[in-house]
Amino acid sequence: MVGNRTMIFYVRIIVQLLIIGLIAGISWNMASTYASAAGYEKEPSSTQPLMLQRIIDEAEPGSVVVLSEGSYTGPVVVDKKLTIQAKDNAVLSNNTGNPAITIKADAVVLQGLSIQQDYADVETAAVLVQSDDADLSNLKIKTQGTGIMLRDANAVTIQNNEITWKRVRDGSGSGVGEKGNGIDLYNSHNNLIQQNRIYNMKDGIYLEKGSQLTVEENHIYSSRYGIHCMYIDDSQIVGNIGEYNYTGAMIMGVKNARISNNSFLKQNRNVYAQGILLYDVQASTVESNIVDGNRVGIYMERSSNNELKENSVYRNYIGIQLLKAEDNKLHHNDFVANVIEAEAVNSKANEIYYNYWDSAQGLDLNEDGISEIAYSINPFYQQIISDKPVFQLFFQSPGMTFLSAMYTENRDQWTTDISPSMHLNVILDHNKALTDVGTSMFCLRRHIC
Repeated sequence: MVGNRTMIFYVRIIVQLLIIGLIAGISWNMASTYASAAGYEKEPSSTQPLMLQRIIDEAEPGSVVVLSEGSYTGPVVVDKKLTIQAKDNAVLSNNTGNPAITIKADAVVLQGLSIQQDYADVETAAVLVQSDDADLSNLKIKTQGTGIMLRDANAVTIQNNEITWKRVRDGSGSGVGEKGNGIDLYNSHNNLIQQNRIYNMKDGIYLEKGSQLTVEENHIYSSRYGIHCMYIDDSQIVGNIGEYNYTGAMIMGVKNARISNNSFLKQNRNVYAQGILLYDVQASTVESNIVDGNRVGIYMERSSNNELKENSVYRNYIGIQLLKAEDNKLHHNDFVANVIEAEAVNSKANEIYYNYWDSAQGLDLNEDGISEIAYSINPFYQQIISDKPVFQLFFQSPGMTFLSAMYTENRDQWTTDISPSMHLNVILDHNKALTDVGTSMFCLRRHIC
C-alpha cells in the first residue's frame, strides 16, 4: 500500500515538471517571436567577438537588429530586408578576401557601425552593395581595400560616412596604385552620395556608367582624384570640398551634368594636377566653383556645348587651359592672381565675354562696367617656358614684360575676351571660404566633425 502511494507521489512530480517545462518552452518561443518582429539587441561577449553572420541569420526579415558596444567578426552576407543599427563602439573586423559586409537584399539599412577591413586588396570592399534602396549612414570605415562599393545598385543613399585608408606598420600598400577608392560605383543609377568625409584613398568618389546621380557636400582630402566621373549622364556634383588631391574633379565622358558650388584648393602636388578637369564633356554647366592654388585651375579638352560661368579662379599657375575645346561659353568668371591666366590650343570657336581678368587694361567709356577694349591672352610667356623652363625665373621681370609686349604673331588666334568686365563678377569672401575649408579638414584629420 505504501509502495503504491510512493509511486503515485513520484508520478505527480514528474507530470508537474513536464507541465512547467512545456509552459516555459511556449513562453520562450513567444518571446523569441516578439523579439524578431519588434527588434532585439545582441551583446557580444567581453572576451570573445561574436560572429555577426549568426546574428543576421537568426533575425526575421523586416526586423531591427541593434548591435551593442563590442567586437564582431565578418564577413557577413545580408540576404534579407533588415535594419542594422550599431551603438557607439560596435566594431566589425574582417581579415578575409570577402567584403566585410555584402548586401544582396533590397531596402537594407546599415547605420552607425565601425568597420575595419584588414585584407589588403583594392578589389575587396568594406561594404559591397548588390541591391537597390539601401541606406548606408554614419559608418566609420578603415580599409586596406575599397570603402563602399556599388554594383548594379540603384536608389542607394550613402550619407555622413567617414572612409579612410588603414595604414599598416611596415608601410606596405600605401602607394596610390595600391589603394582602393573611397566610394566606388559601377552601372548604378539614381543614387545619393552626400556629406561623406574621405581621406587618403585612391579616388575619393569614383563613378562609372551611371545616371541621375547626386554627389553633394562631400569632403575629400589627400587622395588621387577627389571625384572621378566616367560616362555619367544627367548628374549633379554640388557643394563638395577637395583639398590636396592630385585633381579635385576628374570629369570624363559626361553629358548634361551640373558642376557647381564646389571648392577645389591646393591640387598642385603633381605635374598633371588640376582643380577641375573636363575631358569629352558635353552640354554641361560648370558654375560658381572656387578653384584656388592649383597647378591648373580649369582644364578643358575635346569638350563642347558647355557653359562655364561665375567661377572664381584664383592663384593657380594656369587659370584656364583649353585644348581642342570648341563651341563653349565662358562668361562672368573671375581670373585673379594666376601666373598664366589662360591658354588655348585649337580652341577657336568659343564665346568668351564679361570675364574679369586682373591683368587686363580695360577702358570703360560709357561706365557700364564693361571694357570697350577686348582682352587677348598673350601666349608668349607660355610658349617660351615650354621650350626653356628655366625662363620661369624671369616671370614678370621688366625684360619678360617688354618681350611679351613686342610679341604679336598670330594675334587673331589668341584667346580673346571680346568684352571683359571691369570689376569682379562674384562677390566672394575668399578668406572665409578658405577658413571654412581649413576647419573642415582639421575636423576630418582628427575625426571630430
